[in-house]
Parts: sequence; C-alpha cells; structure tokens
Amino acid sequence: ESVDLGEIMFSLCYLPTAGRLTLTVIKCRNLKAMDITGYSDPYVKVSLLCDGRRLKKKKTTIKKNTLNPTYNEAIIFDIPPENMDQVSLLISVMDYDRVGHNEIIGVCRVGVNAEGLGRDHWNEMLAYPRKPVAHWHPLVEVK
Repeated sequence: ESVDLGEIMFSLCYLPTAGRLTLTVIKCRNLKAMDITGYSDPYVKVSLLCDGRRLKKKKTTIKKNTLNPTYNEAIIFDIPPENMDQVSLLISVMDYDRVGHNEIIGVCRVGVNAEGLGRDHWNEMLAYPRKPVAHWHPLVEVK
C-alpha cells in the first residue's frame, strides 16, 4: 500500500530548435513531515538519466519549515532532439538536514520509460513543443 508522501507540481517545456528542456518546479503540497517539528525543509533534486546512468543533477533552493513549499524555479537541461527518446528525469523531493543526511521524502519520474502520468506528461510535452505543460504528480517511495 502506498504511503501519502505528498505531491509535486512542475511544468515541462521542450524547445526542439535549441535542444533545451526546461523543467519548472512550481510547488509541492501535503509533503510528509520528516522533522520532529512536524515540518520538513524541502528542496527538489532533478537528475537527468540516460539508459539508467545519471548524466546531470540540479537542485532548487531549500524552503524552511514547510510542507507546502512554493519554488517557481526553472531547471534547464540541454538535450538534442535525437536523444529525447533515451532520457528520463528523476525528480526527488528531499528534506534538508543540517545534521546527518538529507532524506528523500519521495520521488517521481518522467520520460519515455516512466509509467502512467510520468510518461503521459512527457508525451504531452513532446506533442506541444515550446509550450509549458504543468501537472501534479504524486510522490512515491524510492524502490
């Protein structure tokens, strides 16, 4: 059974002529509390994967003491059009800890080899180039 870890909203936009993929992290809601305060210090980490290997990773800023952070931060990857069918994005919502390790609150994946909404969102982005397509995605536990 799935634990409710919260949701993340982001938009995807691809510019085929520039070979540029922009993922805009908009906000999260109802994140799982990770700290004893009953809150988290969430940030979002986006990894660009190709054939299961991580090529690049980028992060948003950290939002302190909230379970409903708003980011509105764009993360840009350069991906030539001919590589678009080999890549996927792993989006991890992390809890920042000053002491010890940052913990993963939950993840979602978009790309050709993603499942369900993650694949639909990716295909919709490819169908409407140059237009940002935003969706809510439920966070799942890391397998």
